[in-house]
Amino acid sequence: MQSRYTLSAIALAVTTYAHADTPSYVLDDVIVTATRTPTTDIAAPYASEVHTQAMIKDSGAATLVDYLAQHTSLNIMPSYGNKFTPLMDMRGYGLSSGYQNIVITLDGQRLNNIDGQPQLLGSIPLASIDRIEITPGSGSVMFGDGATAGSIQIYTKPYQGVSIAASAGNHGQLNGNISAGLSKENFGLSASSDSQNQDGTSNPDITGHRDASSMDTQRGQIKFRPLDGLWLNLDGSTSRVDTRYVGPLTLAQYQADPAQNGGNTYTHQSFTSDQWRLGAAWDITSQTKVSASHNQENKLSNYISPYPYLANYDYTTDDVAITHNSDRLKLSAGVQRFNGTRIGSSDSTSKNNLGYFAQAEYRLDQLTLSLGARHEKVEYDYVPTSGTALHNSQQLNAWDIGSNYRFNTQTSAFANYNQAFQAPDIDRFFNYGGTFNAFITPETVKTITVGLNHIAGTHKLKLAIFRANLKNEIYYNPGTWTNTNIDQSHKYGLELQDTWRATTQISLSTRYTYTRAIIDQENDGGGAYNGKDLPGVPRHGINLGLNYHWSERSTFNLTHMWRSSAYAANDFANSFTQKQEAMQSTNLAYNYRYKNYEASLAVDNVFAHSNGLWIYDNAIYPVNFTRNYRVGLKASF
Repeated sequence: MQSRYTLSAIALAVTTYAHADTPSYVLDDVIVTATRTPTTDIAAPYASEVHTQAMIKDSGAATLVDYLAQHTSLNIMPSYGNKFTPLMDMRGYGLSSGYQNIVITLDGQRLNNIDGQPQLLGSIPLASIDRIEITPGSGSVMFGDGATAGSIQIYTKPYQGVSIAASAGNHGQLNGNISAGLSKENFGLSASSDSQNQDGTSNPDITGHRDASSMDTQRGQIKFRPLDGLWLNLDGSTSRVDTRYVGPLTLAQYQADPAQNGGNTYTHQSFTSDQWRLGAAWDITSQTKVSASHNQENKLSNYISPYPYLANYDYTTDDVAITHNSDRLKLSAGVQRFNGTRIGSSDSTSKNNLGYFAQAEYRLDQLTLSLGARHEKVEYDYVPTSGTALHNSQQLNAWDIGSNYRFNTQTSAFANYNQAFQAPDIDRFFNYGGTFNAFITPETVKTITVGLNHIAGTHKLKLAIFRANLKNEIYYNPGTWTNTNIDQSHKYGLELQDTWRATTQISLSTRYTYTRAIIDQENDGGGAYNGKDLPGVPRHGINLGLNYHWSERSTFNLTHMWRSSAYAANDFANSFTQKQEAMQSTNLAYNYRYKNYEASLAVDNVFAHSNGLWIYDNAIYPVNFTRNYRVGLKASF
């Protein structure tokens, strides 16, 4: 009830200021780079949602996952309690498999795994991020396999000088960051070290352990310019994650006390990731650039208990591209290679992708036209220690057509038609018991998005309407314990972003999504799923924000997130007696700056609203159900 009052209060504030007679305080231009060539978002021939460094800093969020869940239009939950590899849904692909329908990159490096593991977002320090670009319904030409719902590009920032930051809060929260950087005309050096620790929010399990977690990440980069127009860089990072996460509760247990363990043994998992990247960028002319990079990552996922399983991943990525950026023509073309291998105790399985792409934009006065295409070959190899080796290959294509028409300097309309594909991950070829299932069919989708952009000094509005038609949507059928395809399905919805700078001190923001995801035909379900809603997809999502610059030195940030109820994650027949309850959280942050020093206070989930992930009846994983607070200090030199 209190959360509902907060939602109403923020909405009332938006209405009040919208009718006030206030002077003009111009919003900053927003640049998008999803096609590797920068353009303003009002001129882009695709939908976009951008989060800047200033927005991230003002939010008071402690982690990247917390920021994405609270401040973006994405639907995000911890994966069965694991906050480091969260479940993620964009445009109605569901929490169960939605993360496999989004390509996520970090400084251009692909984070998607070759198996059923979600992206390891929890190892990316929020303090290192410069910008986040969310591109719903597009990205298949630039990113290929898996960009069926869209893509997310995360960019880190180079450090300048030295900074030290630390924060502490309830439930044993201890976070620390040390960063240093040096930037000269022909040389740059940047390094950082981050740590996060938490004692857990649930009661001890039957072995006496709490759902504690820790993360340590070190990153470094050196770049130099040996010749005019030529930059070389070497990046390296290492991450160590150790986490325990909760087991399921019955509805009665969840309602009585979501902190109880319900007789479970918490899953204990550790991750290690070590990677390095060598890159080069050469400015052939002031408008044309060639870039190349080679990335190597070794990752270890260790399920320590209660069901031990060790997997070692070797990922190799190569990217060579040419970009041209002039007043009228923007062009990107290149080749990308991604080879991934998972070595387990009884087999070695690999998925190798090789893609060729070209994307062009041409501006004719007020009209911008875009066209892109991609061809990708995917190969699989399964080599068991005993038994029959398996091999399979697939040839897949993507394309993207877009346009943007500028009516004037303030208003534009765009349309985008995109074809995307998802080649199955290596786990999809096996049943629940580990026996070979089949080389299931790749997923394909055609998405059309039309939208309107309007920027009028103090006010910025972005509206997009989409429809996606899918063939062979990939999913896990809980009724038969097999991985298979939904023969035909479709999704449609609306996305609204509204930002208004009421005064020099006050900014208001609203993000709203309406999404429907329908199963049209699914033969493996014997018709029981036909016409049903895809589970785990809320119809409505709202993010409201109020940012108040109280003075030159201090800032308040108030946000409220709400996601409507949905069918439980495994309820494909829409017949379970229990549904996924609505998610909501209200967060408050305060930041004070004095010279080179900053102090911060943040309270997450102010009203301690209980949230959970429903898998099926009486299988509820409690998440984000406590009020969390922390205080922080930062010094920069």
